Amino acid sequence: MNFSDSEIVAAILEEAGFGSTKDIKEADMIFINTCSIRDHAEQRVRKRLEYMQSLKKKNAQLVIGMLGCMAERLKTQLLEEEQVLDLIAGPDSYRDLPRLMAEVESGRKAVNTLLSMDETYADISPVRYDSNGISAFISIMRGCENYCAYCVVPYVRGQERSRDVVSITQEAEVLFQKGFREVTLLGQNVNSYQWTRDGKETTFAGLLEKVALVNPLLRIRFATSHPKDLSDELIQTMARHRNICSAIHLPVQSGSTRILGHMNRGYTRNQYLERIAAIRNLLPDCAISTDFIAGFCDETEEDHKETISLMEQVGFDYAFMFRYSERPDTLAAERYTDNVPSGVKDRRLREIIDLQQKLSYQSNKKDVGKTFEVLIEGFSKRSDAFYSGRNPQNKVVVFPVTGNNPGEYVLVKINRFTSATLIGEVT
Repeated sequence: MNFSDSEIVAAILEEAGFGSTKDIKEADMIFINTCSIRDHAEQRVRKRLEYMQSLKKKNAQLVIGMLGCMAERLKTQLLEEEQVLDLIAGPDSYRDLPRLMAEVESGRKAVNTLLSMDETYADISPVRYDSNGISAFISIMRGCENYCAYCVVPYVRGQERSRDVVSITQEAEVLFQKGFREVTLLGQNVNSYQWTRDGKETTFAGLLEKVALVNPLLRIRFATSHPKDLSDELIQTMARHRNICSAIHLPVQSGSTRILGHMNRGYTRNQYLERIAAIRNLLPDCAISTDFIAGFCDETEEDHKETISLMEQVGFDYAFMFRYSERPDTLAAERYTDNVPSGVKDRRLREIIDLQQKLSYQSNKKDVGKTFEVLIEGFSKRSDAFYSGRNPQNKVVVFPVTGNNPGEYVLVKINRFTSATLIGEVT
C-alpha cells in the first residue's frame, strides 16, 4: 500500500511542477513514506531521519517531510521529537502537499493529518517512478474497519471506502496499453470491496472478473484477503479466468481459536481451515501464503503448539512471520497486557520460521518436473545470464536467458529448487 501511495504522491507533485531524482543528494525535498504496523518499522524511520539530519546540515534549504501512517499516528508530536522535519502529511492529505510545501517555503512547519471518509485518489494516475514496466499496483480501496486488536491501521488510514469500478478497470486498460502485463489489486481487505451504482452492487469477485476481462494477456493478482470475507464466489471467479493468478494471501496470525478471539479476527481455527478446504477443492493448484504473529498477549505454549499444528496441516507455500510488538492506541494496548516474555516470543518465532522454511522447501520440491507459464520480469539479481519471473502461484522462477524479452510469457520446466526459488529452463 505504501508503494502505491508513493506513486500517487509522485503524480501530485509532478502536476504541481516538481521533478524527481534518484540521487538523494540532489534533492531539494525528501519525503519519507512510513508504516506504523510494527514498532520495528517506526524505529527504522527514526534511524533514517538521523541520516536526513546529516544531509540538512550540508544543505539548510533541504525540506524533509514525513508521509503516511506514522505521520498520522504521531502527528505534531513528531515535529517536537524530530526537529529535522518540516512537513507532516497523513494518508488522506496528499492532494494538499503543494500547499504544505508553500507553507514550508514561507518559513513555517506544515501539518495536515485530517482523515477523509471519501478520498480514494481515483482520478489520479500514479507515476510508476520505480517500476520495471511490467508489473504495477492498483489501489482499489482505502482504510479498514476490522479493528484487529493488534493493528493500528483503522486509526491511521480511516474508514473503509472503495474506488469506483470504472476508474479501476480504466487504469488497468491504460497500464496494459503501456506494456504492463501484470497488475496487483491492493486493499487492506480486498474481500470487503463494494461499489454500488444505479442500484447495482459490485463485489470484489465482480471487480476481479471485470479486470481479468481487460485482456487475457494481463495477469491479475490481489492482496490482501481476510479469511472471514473470502467467498466461494471469489474462488470460483479465479478458477474461471486463467489470467487470475492461482495464489491467495490469507493471513491467519494464530492457529489458536482462543488467541484469534483475543485478536478480534472474526473467525475460529476451524472456520479458517474450512476456507482452506474450499480453496483446495475449487482451485487445487492455488498457492496459499499467510501471516503469523508470535507471542501475542496471553499466548500460552499450548496456543503456540496449535499454530505449529495448523501450519503442518495446511502446508503453506510461504509466510510472513513476526513477533508481537504492542502498538499504542490499539485494542490490545487498551485491553491486554503484553505479558509474553521477549525471549519466549523470539523462540516461538524461530520455531515458526524454521517450520515454514521446511514447508516452503517441500512445496517447491513438488514443482520439480512441472512446467509453468512464467512472465519474464527482468534479469536475475545474481546474473545477467539468467532471467527471473514468477509463475501463477507467485513463486520466483529463474532460468537461462533466451531470445525472449521481459514482459513476455514463456513456458519453463522446473529442474531444481531452493526453499525460495524454482530453477528451470525454457521448453
